Amino acid sequence: MADEPLERPDPWQMLRRYTNARIALGRAGDALPTLPQLAFQLDHARARDAVHLPFDAAGVAATAGASGLAALIVHSAAPDRATYLKRPDLGRRLSESSRATLAGHAPSDGSGYNAALVIADGLSALAAHRHAVPLVARVAGALQGMGWRLAPLVIVEQGRVAVADEIGQLLGAEQTAILIGERPGLSVADSLGIYLTYDPRPGRTDAERNCISNIHAQGLSYDAAAQTLIYLMSEARRRKLSGVALKDERAERAATASLVDPAP
Repeated sequence: MADEPLERPDPWQMLRRYTNARIALGRAGDALPTLPQLAFQLDHARARDAVHLPFDAAGVAATAGASGLAALIVHSAAPDRATYLKRPDLGRRLSESSRATLAGHAPSDGSGYNAALVIADGLSALAAHRHAVPLVARVAGALQGMGWRLAPLVIVEQGRVAVADEIGQLLGAEQTAILIGERPGLSVADSLGIYLTYDPRPGRTDAERNCISNIHAQGLSYDAAAQTLIYLMSEARRRKLSGVALKDERAERAATASLVDPAP
């Protein structure tokens, strides 16, 4: 019909205020309207850029140093980004020189560390650049205030989650928490994730880890992520485990406490 608009509004439009997901984009005939199509192409380009962005490990180390955190820079067995993307297995283990570096920082008396905190680029160096140091500084400060003995902060170039297992074993740490750039999506290119592993050593499976994800400006806040990680690390130390057997039970405990001791 002559008076029919070219672009039809989507009846789900009101739901867009609650999510960054690509819903309620409308229609122009049988296709997307121009603006949503251009936005899709822009977000796709941002995601690709985040994957290929060079990791500024030295800059992250300098920022950590300004926060009072001594850092070691190491490298995975993947020599460059192209190899890293093609060979995920190489990103899960350290280079020979990096192994020697970390072995030299293990306590000589064999006492070990309560925990090792690790930062890696993963699939979004952008996430590590923006979010890792502010978050790790919160966690390290709280743990040290609780009397924990922490290993030097380890920053890994071309690293994947499991590289923290080898790092923890070499440093003699009871547990590791690696802060790593997550795979970019079409709504967020700088999301950070955390993976916690008790008794780290090569061969650990994902079922033996706890994950805290979606840390970015529109997602989980630094404070909320830090509080969750500190709780899980404390429980992992107490119960000597991590993974599927370890849950965040704070809400359940609070509900139980309110039933046992209701407010007057």
